[in-house]
Amino acid sequence: MPRRFGNLDSALAGKPSKAQFDRWRQDRFRKLKNKGYSEGVPNVAPDLRFLQQNRKESSITWIGHSTFLIQMAGLNIVTDPVWARRMAFRKRLRPPGIELHDMPSTDVVLISHSHYDHLHVSSLRRLRGAKKLIVPSGLRKKLMTRGFLRVEELQWWEQTIYHGVKITFVPAQHWTRRNPWDMNTSHWGGWVLEYDQGPTIYFAGDSGYFKGFKDIGRRFKIDIALMPIGAYDPEWFMSSHHVSPEEAIQAFIDVGAKFFIPMHYGAFKLADDTPSDALQRLEQARIKLDIAPERLYLLKHGETMRFNYKGIQNDTKDGLDS
Repeated sequence: MPRRFGNLDSALAGKPSKAQFDRWRQDRFRKLKNKGYSEGVPNVAPDLRFLQQNRKESSITWIGHSTFLIQMAGLNIVTDPVWARRMAFRKRLRPPGIELHDMPSTDVVLISHSHYDHLHVSSLRRLRGAKKLIVPSGLRKKLMTRGFLRVEELQWWEQTIYHGVKITFVPAQHWTRRNPWDMNTSHWGGWVLEYDQGPTIYFAGDSGYFKGFKDIGRRFKIDIALMPIGAYDPEWFMSSHHVSPEEAIQAFIDVGAKFFIPMHYGAFKLADDTPSDALQRLEQARIKLDIAPERLYLLKHGETMRFNYKGIQNDTKDGLDS
């Protein structure tokens, strides 16, 4: 029998019941008639010249959903590669911030878990470069059977060092499944990237709110948190495995990060919330908790957050060492 993975808080690690799914489907049909997606995440022209030549500065570029290009220590690191134009029967809401053919050569791919909106095998194949895949426990063999031979898998709190970047796999509260037989046979989690001459970056993957965020905050000094804020509605159905915007803000506080970049919204219709819903609730939570507005960095698709040794090189008011 294959190993089955679970969550720290003994939360349900699996797909909701058929009764729950049927209730959601009925509610969704009624709700979506009154939902608008016109106010989505805008795209900006990426600075391709910089991104393709950069081997010195640290930077973060949002491609869409949970896909980022992170440049650190001369490496091009891609998270949860998804360039798909559809997810199931729904078209992508906005094109990727960087098209696949414009991507610089990829050195490392980090995968948070194997759900289709976080691991699109065709996208992964088409990424240029001699890429090394770093994945959750249980996923290595599955990817090797697809022809990917440079694959390293980690369990929670395990770490690896690649060209000076320390990469640690950290817990999340979620589940995974790609076919009827592989429920939770690979794990899920987030990634912390540390480099002596750059920011410490936490990529949260997908998660419900749980005590593990505080554990992560105790173990690392995080500068940038890439946190999900979408696919939370209806909360009675989604809350065990997707944080709401308010919970995302609390998780940001728990991990002790200096800056928050929202993700996991604006690219696909995965639940009943819209991009504007998520951003409005995020802003209300920020005001309620008295978090300075410059600590939330709302990237557009294709936009890059750049760093030097002193701090952020964009239009934020404070640097990382403030």
